[in-house]
Amino acid sequence: MSKINKITPLTHVKYLNLYELEAENKFGETHNYYVASRKDEHTMMAAKKKPITDGVIIYSLFGENNDKVIMIRQFRYPLNDYIYEFPAGLIDPGESVKETAVREMMEETGLNFTPADCEEFLHRPHFSSAGMTDETNCTVYGYASGKPNLDHLEPNEDLSVQLVDREEAKRILKEENLSVKAYYLLLHFLQSDPKDPFAFLHI
Repeated sequence: MSKINKITPLTHVKYLNLYELEAENKFGETHNYYVASRKDEHTMMAAKKKPITDGVIIYSLFGENNDKVIMIRQFRYPLNDYIYEFPAGLIDPGESVKETAVREMMEETGLNFTPADCEEFLHRPHFSSAGMTDETNCTVYGYASGKPNLDHLEPNEDLSVQLVDREEAKRILKEENLSVKAYYLLLHFLQSDPKDPFAFLHI
């Protein structure tokens, strides 16, 4: 069975670090593997085998008929370009995932966010790119209200708020850079029933 024998930190910075893993494959042969993590070498997934949620992604309906979703178009340095995403952010110590979603929605869009009721398992963490990082996010579903503004952005955040209806969702899917989570959430938005858009939360 494949396993990790040793974890060696290669960098020491605040938000993200690179680690060298001494990996052992299913034949008992060892090799090096490199992974990025927001956690330290004692709490990362390779050490604990227990996912710890790093952040939230916010799927929020908007409008009198809940016929739009809130997205952001944000400049991302690794891409040197803009990408369409759903509002998201890291969980602060002591916060619940719902509290983080409310805070991040206000910070990124200026909108109020009301989480929808759902089964707790729908807030389980999921991995963003397991071949490169153990970063995890959970999705929080709900409703947004108010008027978008960018008064709460940090200096290095370059984004705009997008009120996306179904026609715009189709255009974004065809033409724009998208995060993988945004791709699937937009497909879900297009297929959901406007009369009961969160029916899937009660399975």
